[in-house]
Amino acid sequence: MTIQVGDRLPDVPLSIASAQGPQQTSTTEYFGGKRVALFAVPGAFTPTCSARHMPSYVEKAQDLKAKGVDEIACISVNDPFVMAAWGERDGSGDITMLADGNGAFTEAVGLGMDGAKFGMGKRSQRYSMLVNDGVVEQLNVEAPGEYRASSAEQLLEQLGNG
Repeated sequence: MTIQVGDRLPDVPLSIASAQGPQQTSTTEYFGGKRVALFAVPGAFTPTCSARHMPSYVEKAQDLKAKGVDEIACISVNDPFVMAAWGERDGSGDITMLADGNGAFTEAVGLGMDGAKFGMGKRSQRYSMLVNDGVVEQLNVEAPGEYRASSAEQLLEQLGNG
């Protein structure tokens, strides 16, 4: 079942990808006590993710923070080393790179997809989520092959109306 607005995130392990190496955390620890703009991508270094999705959050990071977002995080079913390398190349210090290496978070929130036809196996759907102290405030899931609903611009618009 897919997570819904008003639901609490399930407690699963994650890794924060950093230049110092993987730092283990959990959803309860990471999302607790703060408002987080989370965006999920099918894969680091993939075309739409690198050309459009990540750049929208890099460009709009200060605008999101001005609207009450404490942290911005990107999550993908990739290992923490790949996520760290992608963050160094395309991200910014404003974005925390979260590795869902085994897909536990993706499965627990019901937002997985089968990327086998692309040689990618089980991956995450493209979406954005606004999470306040572990509770989902906004959820924007893209239709297959689309990119619009999960953009930083869309989340900013929702924050402006909320």
